[in-house]
Amino acid sequence: MNPLSDDTPLSPDNSQHPGRDPEAAQRALDEVQRLLHQQKLEEELVHKQHHGESDARHQLVESLVHRQYLQALRKVLEQLHPADIAYILEALPRDQRLTVWDLVKAERDGEILLEVSDAVRESLIASMDTDELVAAAEQLDADEIADLAPDLPQEVMREVEQGLSLEERQQLRAAMSYDEDTVGALMDFDMVTIRDNVSLEVVLRYLRRLDELPDHTDQIFVVDREEHLKGALSFEQLLLNDPEVMVSDVMRGELFTIMPNDDAADAAQAFERYDLVSAPVIDAHNRLIGRLTVAQVVDYIRDQQEAEALSKAGLREEEDIFAPVFDSVRNRAPWLLLNLCTASFAAFIASRFETTVEQIVMLAFLMSIVAGIGGNSGNQTMTLIIRALALGQIRPENLRRLIMKELSTTLLIGFGGGLIAGIFATAISGMIGLGLVMMAAMMLNLVVGATLGMLVPIIRDRFGRDPAVGSSVLLTFATDTLGFLIFLGLATVFLV
Repeated sequence: MNPLSDDTPLSPDNSQHPGRDPEAAQRALDEVQRLLHQQKLEEELVHKQHHGESDARHQLVESLVHRQYLQALRKVLEQLHPADIAYILEALPRDQRLTVWDLVKAERDGEILLEVSDAVRESLIASMDTDELVAAAEQLDADEIADLAPDLPQEVMREVEQGLSLEERQQLRAAMSYDEDTVGALMDFDMVTIRDNVSLEVVLRYLRRLDELPDHTDQIFVVDREEHLKGALSFEQLLLNDPEVMVSDVMRGELFTIMPNDDAADAAQAFERYDLVSAPVIDAHNRLIGRLTVAQVVDYIRDQQEAEALSKAGLREEEDIFAPVFDSVRNRAPWLLLNLCTASFAAFIASRFETTVEQIVMLAFLMSIVAGIGGNSGNQTMTLIIRALALGQIRPENLRRLIMKELSTTLLIGFGGGLIAGIFATAISGMIGLGLVMMAAMMLNLVVGATLGMLVPIIRDRFGRDPAVGSSVLLTFATDTLGFLIFLGLATVFLV
């Protein structure tokens, strides 16, 4: 069977607009999986048909079939954007992933390693020797090497640094010196700068001599001889004004600037608020040291959202879906075991009211409603608080007002929901007292859920911990335990 026969679906052609077709990666993945599947089937067929022949002939036929499919796979991969190849690698089991990875051209390794998830990157790096890793890193800029540095062996980083120029080495060390969630860890050193005492014609001639402009270049930064930032020249001003006009006459002197130690989340909010494409990064002496672009901001926001989603599920890190079983267990087990302990404690609390439940069997059916509604109320509040913390909207001066507002909202909802729950409990049990207990327990547990939904993420944030990590587990523990305690306790006091 010819892997490139006429009825074979054509692989996506991204040669003109790589990575722009939103369906290209999926079509390419389907094509890669089809070729890998057909290769396996055909090699099994060849093995059966030529089983009795000499080993040399058998190996030759298998080698030809293998080579034919590898060429077809390589042709598909050559047309793809690095991000699309990364998508394919993440969707393949490890043996197939490494087969595809070996077919990627060496000069593209670095770009693809930047695009894949952290978990998949580890498996790819583990399959590469030192020379391959050094060659991949040498294709990248200093800020990109800094992104890969945590995953690269120390001997690789030493060789990479030796191959850099003095300026690039300084940039690499500077990028690696900043904390992960700061602007310095995200900034790009590749930018265009000019002086203010030249004409626009000179600027145009200078730009034409460049091979290409840095990505997301929407403005040219104006600096003096000591690299102090004086302003920026937009491309609109560059193109619409007369070439004889001086840069100093049309540049913008007032710029939005950021510093390398600024919080990356604050910078991301500024990009959204002011619709920025790029922003200069300056040091304490107003020297231009880099720039932040919207692409880096989008990547940061995406990573933060993924981390938050994982932490809410009790996962410590992003997980390769084809990771070894032990790695997956190590990632998933801790919070699940904690959840088991908290659930067991809630069950223990309920068991202390065995006599009450035996006398009023209906309590066993109703207490799960109280616990569940309290948990849902707490999750609503917690989600809003975590979002507000991420946006920097919660400050000491407005914390009291926020707490009062949330408690007032919860009390109103609790009264309405409790009234409905009380009527329902009365209707199915015929006991007005049980309905009143149900109403009171519902209101109290909603208040408990909302209070903890506020306090848990705020306290974790105050101590410098991720407010999303484990918050849902702690909230569920509290609302289940206290929900059972409140409902069964009130029933014991007033009904038994």
